[in-house]
Amino acid sequence: MKHLKFEQKGSLSRSEAADRLAEIADAFRKGGEAELELGTGVLSMRVPDEFRSEVEFEVGDGEIELEIELKWRTDGASGAPARKAEQPERAPAEQTAPAARSRKSTPPAKPKRSAAKRS
Repeated sequence: MKHLKFEQKGSLSRSEAADRLAEIADAFRKGGEAELELGTGVLSMRVPDEFRSEVEFEVGDGEIELEIELKWRTDGASGAPARKAEQPERAPAEQTAPAARSRKSTPPAKPKRSAAKRS
């Protein structure tokens, strides 16, 4: 069950988008309790030391979508799975998202283009 959900949609200039991302980055870098000004309100949250993350880049239907998702637990447990010190983490060349979602993740360094036209 969700206890709180905040969603904000709108248009931003490139500079405004960069400022918003910088504010979030600064809050995450500091950690602890963070306050982010979003529109007419302020969002307060606890920022943990580790996160689970997902980055999606999708091109289609005349739009490009970049989605950056960071998740963490509210109970104080680590938000990210434990890492093994002996083996560095490597991302596969291409991953398929869970079956419920038909999106594919592509590493940002090598975006793929499809020659086929989408209907």
